[in-house]
Amino acid sequence: MRILYLLFPFFLLLVQGAAGSSFAPGNKEECQRENGYCGFLKCHFPFVISGKCSRFFFCCKK
Repeated sequence: MRILYLLFPFFLLLVQGAAGSSFAPGNKEECQRENGYCGFLKCHFPFVISGKCSRFFFCCKK
């Protein structure tokens, strides 16, 4: 019974990490829908990488 107290927080952390990873854009259409653009390997200064458009293109957003 004592192990349930240890497994429950671990399970919550696992579920939280899995839920947060799905918010990033996964393709070009999702990136453009969220007012971003696809940049080759990097983003220019005011933009940061927020997902992937394809293998070498990343979604850049402010």
